[in-house]
Amino acid sequence: MDKKITLIGENGESVDFEIIADFEINDTEYAVLLPLDGSDEAVIFKVIEDGDDPILEPIEDEDEFQMASEVFFELMDEE
Repeated sequence: MDKKITLIGENGESVDFEIIADFEINDTEYAVLLPLDGSDEAVIFKVIEDGDDPILEPIEDEDEFQMASEVFFELMDEE
């Protein structure tokens, strides 16, 4: 997967990411983004469909985040 995306941070700065994985759990889609600034700390977002444009939403629920993280790590182990 070689998709790039730019997100705007809380203070208005642009941050470039590569989407390194996407997966679905119980009909909910998730995307894992890796900053292109050299950081190795990936971020997991919930993907909400809004017409033709997907919206990336932070995962606020700790249990949901844990579940998404576990699925992501399992995917990485398979590669």
